[in-house]
Amino acid sequence: MVVAPRAGCGAALSLWIVSNLLCRAWTAPAASQKCDEPLVSGLPHGAFSSSSSTSGSYSPGYAKINKRGGAGGWSPSDSDHYQWLQVDFGNRKQISAIATQGRYSSSDWVTQYRMLYSDTGRNWKPYHQDGNIWAFPGNINSDGVVRHDLQHVVIARYVRIVPLDWNGEGRIGLRVEVYGCSYWADVINFDGHVVLPYRFRNKKMKTLKDVIALKFKTSESEGVILHGEGQQGDYITLELKKAKLVFSLNLGSNQLGPIYGHTSVTTGSLLDDHHWHSVVIERQGRSINLTLDRGVQHFRTNGEFDYLDLDYEITFGGIPFSGKPSSSSRKNFKGCMESINYNGINITDLAKRKKLEPSNVGNLSFSCVEPYTVPVFFNATSYLEVPGRPDQDLFSVSFQFRTWNPNGLLLFSHFADNLGNVEIDLTESKVGVRINVTQTKMSQIDISSGSGLNDGQWHEVRFLAKENFAVLTIDGDEASAVRTNSPLQVKTGEKYFFGGFLNQMSNASHSVLQPSFQGCMQLVQVDDQLVNLYEVAQRRPGSFANVSIDMCAIIDRCVPNHCEHGGKCSQTWHSFQCACEETGYSGATCHNSIYEPSCEAYKHLGQTSNYYWIDPDGSGPLGPLKVYCNMTEDKVWTIVSHDLQMQTTVAGYSPEKYSVTQLVYSASMDQISAVTSSAEHCEQYVSYFCKMSRLLNTPDGSPYTWWVGKANEKHYYWGGSGPGIQKCACGIERNCTDPKYYCNCDADYKQWRKDAGFLSYKDHLPVSQVVVGDTDRQGSEAKLSVGPLRCQGDRNYWNAASFPNPSSYLHFSTFQGETSADISFYFKTLIPRGVFLENLGNTDFIKLELKSATEVSFSFDVGNGPVEIVVRSPSPLNDDQWHRVTAERNVKQASLQVDRLPQQVRKAPTEGHTRLELYSQLFVGGAGGQQGFLGCIRSLRMNGVTLDLEERAKVTSGFKSGCSGHCTSYGANCENGGRCLEKYHGYSCDCSNTAYDGTFCNKDVGAFFEEGMWLRYNFQASGVSAKESGSRSDMSPDQNNSPPDLTHEGIHFSFSTTKAPCILLYVSSFTTDFLAVLIKPTGSLQIQYNLGGTRQPYNIDVDHRNMANGQPHSVNITRHERTIILKLSGKAVAMQFLRWCRACDVSLLSFSRTQQRLSTQGWRRLRLPPPPSPPST
Repeated sequence: MVVAPRAGCGAALSLWIVSNLLCRAWTAPAASQKCDEPLVSGLPHGAFSSSSSTSGSYSPGYAKINKRGGAGGWSPSDSDHYQWLQVDFGNRKQISAIATQGRYSSSDWVTQYRMLYSDTGRNWKPYHQDGNIWAFPGNINSDGVVRHDLQHVVIARYVRIVPLDWNGEGRIGLRVEVYGCSYWADVINFDGHVVLPYRFRNKKMKTLKDVIALKFKTSESEGVILHGEGQQGDYITLELKKAKLVFSLNLGSNQLGPIYGHTSVTTGSLLDDHHWHSVVIERQGRSINLTLDRGVQHFRTNGEFDYLDLDYEITFGGIPFSGKPSSSSRKNFKGCMESINYNGINITDLAKRKKLEPSNVGNLSFSCVEPYTVPVFFNATSYLEVPGRPDQDLFSVSFQFRTWNPNGLLLFSHFADNLGNVEIDLTESKVGVRINVTQTKMSQIDISSGSGLNDGQWHEVRFLAKENFAVLTIDGDEASAVRTNSPLQVKTGEKYFFGGFLNQMSNASHSVLQPSFQGCMQLVQVDDQLVNLYEVAQRRPGSFANVSIDMCAIIDRCVPNHCEHGGKCSQTWHSFQCACEETGYSGATCHNSIYEPSCEAYKHLGQTSNYYWIDPDGSGPLGPLKVYCNMTEDKVWTIVSHDLQMQTTVAGYSPEKYSVTQLVYSASMDQISAVTSSAEHCEQYVSYFCKMSRLLNTPDGSPYTWWVGKANEKHYYWGGSGPGIQKCACGIERNCTDPKYYCNCDADYKQWRKDAGFLSYKDHLPVSQVVVGDTDRQGSEAKLSVGPLRCQGDRNYWNAASFPNPSSYLHFSTFQGETSADISFYFKTLIPRGVFLENLGNTDFIKLELKSATEVSFSFDVGNGPVEIVVRSPSPLNDDQWHRVTAERNVKQASLQVDRLPQQVRKAPTEGHTRLELYSQLFVGGAGGQQGFLGCIRSLRMNGVTLDLEERAKVTSGFKSGCSGHCTSYGANCENGGRCLEKYHGYSCDCSNTAYDGTFCNKDVGAFFEEGMWLRYNFQASGVSAKESGSRSDMSPDQNNSPPDLTHEGIHFSFSTTKAPCILLYVSSFTTDFLAVLIKPTGSLQIQYNLGGTRQPYNIDVDHRNMANGQPHSVNITRHERTIILKLSGKAVAMQFLRWCRACDVSLLSFSRTQQRLSTQGWRRLRLPPPPSPPST
């Protein structure tokens, strides 16, 4: 037997309490046994039925695994997509697996099929998996058995197998086995009027913990399933609204205060399908688990109370009429419930044994009443043709439909006697009717009604037309019905087409406005007669193509919502889209943060100090927060502010009644915790300014003041001290005003004193609350200051490991990325290939590797076959430079990006597996004999979590924590000649030998000159002493042993002035050579050069504009031998050639070569006459 576990993905996870409750409802095997009994092999022939059979020996009763009776299996008379094989188990069973086999020793087998199930042999539901109507892979020969374990169990009496594809050289041939076990449950039918109460023994019920479980099925979209309330305002309600499940809970509100306890959560969709749905509510205080079918929502209620106080009773099926508006405005539940369990009490059993008294209104029965509606399911190539009553002068149709598409053809029919036709469309989510009238001339009547009708809900359309009158009514709203009295003659035709057309019909006669309808219809009435769709299914009368009768297979692709971080989901029939605007995230599922994870990351993008949004956990659940990034130092400070003003006066309170100061931060505590946990150091300044107000009551008393930090823990130490030490900074430093106390304020002086310092134990930060007690005495005063939280460094950004050889690897726990996975990291290497990371499952896997010197590959398999995405770089990636890799895979698409190269994207198939199921450890580097990675990897983040490579490397033999060589990649960030300094965690820029300052040596250094002031800086050639140079400055640059290049110089500076004439710059030498930049009396700029001892300097008039206008101007002078290029404010204004000089090899010392820092540091401020021999102005 071939076992294909991929179709099942294992049993659905259940909470322990669920299994405990379900054992009351169904007869299961012993705990040591699995629910895996063969259910088909022992059934009689009468339990099998089919769409058709080739002959008696091919009848469905022979379709049993490994049996050779008859012709060795079932084969239908025609091999097409309308065939099916059905099994009746006699009563409801729990189904866990299915297996198929071809017809014995033949060429007949099924290669792909669907499984439908039902309680009644009607209203079929297709098996869903991974959000799709599942198609099971079948057989590859006639005698091999292929088994699929279901991803989630199914409870049904009937199973129907629908072949989708079969062996091309044969025909449909099938033998089948279904595995599972017995199931039984008591059922209660609610008629929409009756209410079932469970009354409490003590009239009141006060609970800290609740567990409520039940199953329901209904064809109604509205109805209260359970309700309880108390006189204190508490309530609990579970109800259907628009076919979604709404759970409302209030553990108590305070009308006089800020406590508001109402909490409401919505889950599920399309729950009016009249199939069983399971609900479990688990409450522990304010923590709730709400489970619907296999989806679990975890949340906490609003308010501050933990107990649920109910009075008298909790009711099932509705709210008893009490005269309150809430009891009359809500519909009661109409449908069936089973296995109702309230805090361990079997409500269903009590009701059946008549231990409960239902309301006097309505009827309560113990068998489920099935609806009479027969749905029909349309896809993009479907149509349904039904006959009408021809030659009638009244055209009347009505039907219900549900769809996600905004457009589609609902109905088309020709009038008799060539009088025209009627078309009913869904157009932009409205229902429109177009009547084409052909009498003496062509005319057209258009009416429309409704809006938003593509919401997946059932909507009713009624259209009636007769002579000179037509009316369109949507959802029975007569007040909004649209009428027309246009000239019209009506005579009904023979055929009515719903959803589409017969392919053979001429398109010329059907110029319809909309494409075929995709969705479901039911309660179809033509000419005031309900259409018998079962007869249509037998093609008597009527016809159809590609429709499924007695089944509505609509899927809500937005439930569960794959749009993360608050993205809004919208859908069409085949796909969904996520709108990520204003979420702070991007991508197909709003998974990727558009912000950097830290201020450190912004710094290395070349940003400067400012406010930035950061997202410390990336794609994780925490949203982005706005912080100030201070980048003026080597290490970046991240600053998180709050609302408390400095030196806030503390109100007077006695020690028994404290003054509580609450700090409200610009981010949540979880967001701040993410910042502090990744930081290398955090601190927060606190100050207590006091007059007769004691602080910690040292040395031996109980503290009058404390502060509350992370996790709401109280702390009794103050700034400058540490955890567990009840002291202030002066107590640590032993310099308190009164040495008997450990805080200045504890001396209780009548004069103002102060205790201040930094709190720096980051696991306790931030300060969220300060409680002050000793301010009630006469003369007592206190002022409190708490600074912003400041954190330095980012351990995640530089978290790195060096891989010393290709066979080395680090291992981590299994990567959990079932439906959404993102991976990002930096790497640097000299080798052309190697595996970055890999994680394996049974057949699934995910892998990132360097395939060649210019190719990075992202490959994975989620069960649909291997997929590979490759990014090719135009330049080698094994250049020992840092390169960034970002890979993502979700239910919509997969993508890979390297550095800033174009992102490569691969769309996911619309149907098929979506869950990535991995079981092995995650290996970073090579494992399993593969070509490993040699080099460095850093900042490895997977689904927003940074893997601690450094710590794992420390405990792994042969590894080295960290990685050197950051300047090879980031040295270019140090501008204007700044020197890159290598650090263990990153790098910094040394600007000491530049004319600039700042983190990246890109901040101008300037000075203000008063009239008569000048600054001098000495340039000194090698071997020339200060004494020989005649320097009048206190500072000279570092000596450079290499001789200066005298053939060129580069000068750049900016200035603004209103004074003319003036000298901006003068460079002299030990000879008569000089360079001067000056403003002439007219305000124009002039450059003067004297090279080689010429009698007169060479003058260059740069610009005739007035440069002494108080505006900033920049000057850039570049000379190479006799060529000078001049730029003014970034624009080239002159290129000159100096006249031939007697000594061209003699020049000024080069500015551009030495890149000296001409700042106010080291200059002498002199009020002296100008330097000797200035040029004439």
